[in-house]
Amino acid sequence: MTTNHTTGSTLVATVAGGPQVVTFALDELFHRGEAIHEVIAVHLSPQADALTGPALVKLAAGFADGCYAGRPCRLHFFPIRRDGTRLDDVRDDAAVNVAWSAMYELIATLKAQGRHLHVCITGGRRMLALLAMSAAMLHFNHDDRLWHMYTPAEFLERAHDGAIMHARPEDGVRLLQVPLVPWGAYLPALRALAQASPMEVVAAQTRWLDSAERAHCQAAVERLTPRQADVLRAFADGKSPQEVAEALCVTVKTVHAHKTVILGECRNAWELPQDARLDYHFLREKFGRYFG
Repeated sequence: MTTNHTTGSTLVATVAGGPQVVTFALDELFHRGEAIHEVIAVHLSPQADALTGPALVKLAAGFADGCYAGRPCRLHFFPIRRDGTRLDDVRDDAAVNVAWSAMYELIATLKAQGRHLHVCITGGRRMLALLAMSAAMLHFNHDDRLWHMYTPAEFLERAHDGAIMHARPEDGVRLLQVPLVPWGAYLPALRALAQASPMEVVAAQTRWLDSAERAHCQAAVERLTPRQADVLRAFADGKSPQEVAEALCVTVKTVHAHKTVILGECRNAWELPQDARLDYHFLREKFGRYFG
C-alpha cells in the first residue's frame, strides 16, 4: 500500500460489512476538531463475508476525488494478504501470523512517517481488532489514540448495512478511548521485533517486564534485615499473616510490624505514592517468582 507521506493524522479502521463504522468514526473525529487527512480501511477478503464487498464499494463512494464531506481526505484499502492472495478469515495460527505481520507493518510504517494515529477497532473480525491493539501497544506514542465506537441501538438499526453513512452529534455516536500503555515508547527495543511471530513478541515483552520487576524486587530486598527478608519470603510463598507467624515462631503482631516496613520499602522501590494501599497479597504477587 502506498500512502501519502505528508505529515498529518491518519484514521485506521477495521471494517467488514458495515461501512458506516468508518464514516461514523471520521464524523466524530472531525466534530472533535481533529484534522484527518487519510483513512485506511483494513479488511479481509470480500469472499469472507457477502456484505464486505458492497460495503467497500459504498465506502469508496464517500471519498470521491480525494475528499470526504467537502474536506481533503483520501481513502486507502488495506487487504490482509497471504502468499499474494487476500486472507478470507483468521482461523488458524498461520493466519494469525499473517494478519499480525500485516497489521504490525502497517502501523510501524505509518509511525515511521511521523503520523499521528487514530485507530478504530469497532468493525470487522474481532481478531483483527485484537491484532491492531497488540501492534498499537508496540508502536503508539502518547499522542496516538485507540478508539471503540458506541452507537445507540436505535440508530444502529437504522444505519444497518450502510443505510445511513453520516452521524450527527445528536445521533449519539461516540468514540470511547481505549486505555492503552504504549510499551514500545518505554521499551524501544520491542519495536525491533518486526519480523517476529506474535508468540515471540509476547515472550520478548514478558522478558523485558520480568527484568524490570526483578530490579524492583531486588531494590526492596536489599533494604531489609535478615528477619524481615524471612517474613517476605514467607509471604511470597503464599502464607497468611497467621501462617507466617506460626512458621517463624513469632507473634502475629511482630509479623505485621515487619510487613509494614516491607511494604514501605516496596513503595520506594516501585515509586508508589505513600497512600497507595498494599497488603500481603501484593508481596505474594510481586515476590513469588522472584524467590521461586
